Amino acid sequence: MSGGVDSAVAAALLKEQGHDVIGVTLQIWQETAHETKGAGCCSLGAVEDARRVANRIGIPHYVLNYREPFAEKVIAPFIKDYQRGRTPNPCVNCNRYIKFDALLEKATSLGADYLATGHYARVHHGLGADGRHVLCRAENGSKDQTYALYATLQHQLARMTMPLGELPSKDVTRQLARDYGLSVANKPDSQEICFVQDRNYTEFLEETAPETLVPGQFVDTSGKVRGTHDGIARYTVGQRKRINVGSSIPLYVIQVDAETNTVVVGDDDALFAGGCVVEDLTWVSLAEPPVGEGIPCEVKIRYNMESKPAVLRLRVDGLVDVLFDEPLRAVTPGQAAVFYGTGHRTDWVLGGGTITQRIEQA
Repeated sequence: MSGGVDSAVAAALLKEQGHDVIGVTLQIWQETAHETKGAGCCSLGAVEDARRVANRIGIPHYVLNYREPFAEKVIAPFIKDYQRGRTPNPCVNCNRYIKFDALLEKATSLGADYLATGHYARVHHGLGADGRHVLCRAENGSKDQTYALYATLQHQLARMTMPLGELPSKDVTRQLARDYGLSVANKPDSQEICFVQDRNYTEFLEETAPETLVPGQFVDTSGKVRGTHDGIARYTVGQRKRINVGSSIPLYVIQVDAETNTVVVGDDDALFAGGCVVEDLTWVSLAEPPVGEGIPCEVKIRYNMESKPAVLRLRVDGLVDVLFDEPLRAVTPGQAAVFYGTGHRTDWVLGGGTITQRIEQA
């Protein structure tokens, strides 16, 4: 229970269905001079919101200290990605290593049958080939969160349930919260990175990775120096702001090169790629495919986009080439590429991984 309306309603629905529900909030914030007491996900204020909800629906509530694994598995990779010139996605690692790994282990030790969350996604147990558990997009497509859940493993899916996955809209979730008399019914969704609340992420990096904010050079796609940037961590592929160079046309970030501390800029056409290379793969509803075989799919290369047709080819080195049917804009190393099925399985999450580089158009 993160303290928001989604996990609160998930708990209330399960309680109403007759389940023996235990509410758990993770203590993941770090003890620093900037420790937050706001209302964001898993903050000190959120703990109190979760506790009030638990009291209202009549379930026990516990706060578990997960600061150390969170620092190791979420914060450290976040910093490392910026040091490598990547744009990280910390929510993927939080789901992967904290909620669906460490917390599931704790739930098992407490004798719980399932781990329930307030994510907008669906789990169908044993529906796939050879009895695989299937992760599916939410009924409410606009709130679907499977992009951040692709790293969930089969043994974890076997013990998971997501009650909100079948709801048609967020308005229904909030109305249910009002019907249950929950104090968080109108609480805004958290949009912040939880461990840098009340601060700009660059201020966080000034303390933890100052080398990522050292000025360097803007260069264009031909290698010509075009100006000076104010730190690679301030830039991500596709960005137009903060490119203070003289140009008669709009310029965008095409690449961030940490080794040379340069930011490559170019026109909008240069942003389009024919595919991407993906590492650190997890196969979810699909078993690992044979090397070299072309697997038709749909792919998302960022959270807020429609999935687009592509073909997957597993390489002998364990990486995957994702070949887009039509060029896509702003392929960003560090972000996730998530693969979905086609035809009647278009809602199935086949798998996903981390984008490591773009593939140029043919």
